[in-house]
Amino acid sequence: MTTAEHTELIRRFADDFTALQEAVLSQVHGVRTPETAAVLEHASLVGPVTVVLAHADVLARGAVRRAELSAQPPERLRRLRAHARRVRRARSQAETRYREERARRPGRRSRPVAPLEWRVARTAFTPSFDAALRQELRARGLPDGTPQAPESDLAQWAWHRKTADGELPAPVRELRECDDDTFVAALLRDAREEENPYLPHDAVVERWNRQARVAQAWGRYAIGRAERDVLARPLSARRTRLDALDDAYQDSAVLAARSREALLLVTDLHDRMRAGVTTGPFAELVAQCRAAALARFTGAEPAAWRGVRELAARHRADCPEQADGCPRCHHALAAVLAADAPPAGTDEDGDDELTAAGIPADADRYALLADLPETAVVAVADAAVGDESARCGYGWAAEDGTTGHGDSFAAGSGEAEVIGVCTAALSLLERHGHAPVVLLCDSTEAVGVVDAALRSGTAAAGHRTLLFPESRQLLGALVRHRHRVQVRWLKGHIGHDLNETADALARLALRRATGRISSAAARKEETRLLRSLDSGAGRLPAAA
Repeated sequence: MTTAEHTELIRRFADDFTALQEAVLSQVHGVRTPETAAVLEHASLVGPVTVVLAHADVLARGAVRRAELSAQPPERLRRLRAHARRVRRARSQAETRYREERARRPGRRSRPVAPLEWRVARTAFTPSFDAALRQELRARGLPDGTPQAPESDLAQWAWHRKTADGELPAPVRELRECDDDTFVAALLRDAREEENPYLPHDAVVERWNRQARVAQAWGRYAIGRAERDVLARPLSARRTRLDALDDAYQDSAVLAARSREALLLVTDLHDRMRAGVTTGPFAELVAQCRAAALARFTGAEPAAWRGVRELAARHRADCPEQADGCPRCHHALAAVLAADAPPAGTDEDGDDELTAAGIPADADRYALLADLPETAVVAVADAAVGDESARCGYGWAAEDGTTGHGDSFAAGSGEAEVIGVCTAALSLLERHGHAPVVLLCDSTEAVGVVDAALRSGTAAAGHRTLLFPESRQLLGALVRHRHRVQVRWLKGHIGHDLNETADALARLALRRATGRISSAAARKEETRLLRSLDSGAGRLPAAA
C-alpha cells in the first residue's frame, strides 16, 4: 500500500462509520488484511475505534439475548456468545489504548510543576489556602468558583470569554437553554430518528457528555420493557416482540456510540481549554494568582507557613526527584503536617459525626438498632440489577418471618435499592397497622435518598437517583407514611440471615424476570430460601 493509499484509507475510515466498523470487526475475528491492520493502528483512529466497538458491543449482546429468548440451536448460541466475548474484549483493549495514546499527546504533561511549598500548603491547609486564592481571584475580577487550580476555573472563563462574541446558531442556543428532560429527549431523537449535527458544538458538548448516561439509561429501559413483552408470550408467538427487542437494542447501540463520541469530543475540548491557560498571557496570570494567594496565606497563617518551609527544606536534602521539583512528594509531606490535627467528623464533645441519613461516619459500623422501640418491625431490603437492560430484582425479609420479592426497572443499583426499600416498607405498613417500620439497606445511596425524602416530606429529594416512573411513584407513596418509617444503613454480606435472604430473593427475582430460571425452578428456590431463613436466628442483634 502506497502512502497516498494509506492516507486515503485513514480518511475513509474517519468519515465512514460503517466502513470503520466492518474493518474493526474483521480484525476482531482475525480476518483483516495487513494493510487494514496497519491503518487501524493510526493515532487518528484510536478514538473512533472505541466508538464503533461501543456500538458493536451492544449489538453483540442483543444478538445473544434474542437467541436466548427464541430457543435458537445451542451451537448458534455458543457462536453468538463467543462473538460477544471477543467484541467486549476488543472494546476494553481499545479503550485502554485510547487512554495511553491520549497520555502521550504533546502538551498533556507540559504544565510546569508548582513550587513544592505551594503544593504542600495547598494540600495540608486546603480551607485556608482556598480562601486566600478566592480573595485574590475576586480582587482581580476573575471567577473564584471552587478554585481547584486556579487554572480549572480560569480555563472555563477564558474559553467562554473567547467564544462569547460569536453568535450561536439558533439550534445550539435551544440546546443550551432547554431543561434537562428536553435535552435528554433530543439525545433520544438523535439516536432513534436522525443524527443531530449541533450536539458536537463546543457550546453544548459538555452538556451532551453529562446527559448521555441518562439517555443510555432510557435506552436500557426500552430494552427491559421489550424483553418483558417477549417473556409474557409463548415461544411460538414471540416473533413480533423479538423484532421490537431488536429495535430497542439498535437504539441502545447508537446511544452507546454517541455517548462515547461525546466523551471524545469533550476530552478534546478540555485539552484545548487547558492549553489556553498554560501558555502565553494566561499562563502568566495563573502564576501571578498562585504567588499572590501564597502571600495572602503566609500573612494569615505564619506558623503554618514556617512549618511548610522547614519540612520542604528537610525533604529536599535527600529527595531523588529534587531535580524535577519533587512532583509527587507534596501529598506525603502534607500528611505529616496533618498528623496532629483532630480527626475530621468529630464535634467539640468528641462524639462521632453522623450523616443526615443516620449513616455512621465510620463506614465499618453496623446499623444501630438498640434505640428502637419493642414494637418496631424491622426488615432488610436488597436489590440486584442486570447488565443489558434496566430490569432489576428486589427482595426483603422481616423479623416477623414475612418476605417478599419482585421486579421493576432501575437505571442503577441505587434506584433498584430504593425500590426494594419502598416496596418492603409499604407492605409492612399495611400488614402491621400502626407499628413503626424500620428498613435496613446496605446501599448508602439508597438510604440517603429515602431518608432525605422522609425528612423533607417530598419524593423530589430523590430526583437525581430516581430516573424511572416506577421508583418515583413508590417513593411518593412511602412519603405519605413518613412518620412511621425509618431507613438505616446495614453493612452488607456479613452473614446476617435477613440480609442474605433479601439478597438471594433479589437475585432470584431478577433471574425470573429475565427468563433465566423457570417458574417451577423459581418456586423451589424460594421454598429452599424460606426454609433456610426459618432455621436461622430470630431477631437481629442490637448492633446488626
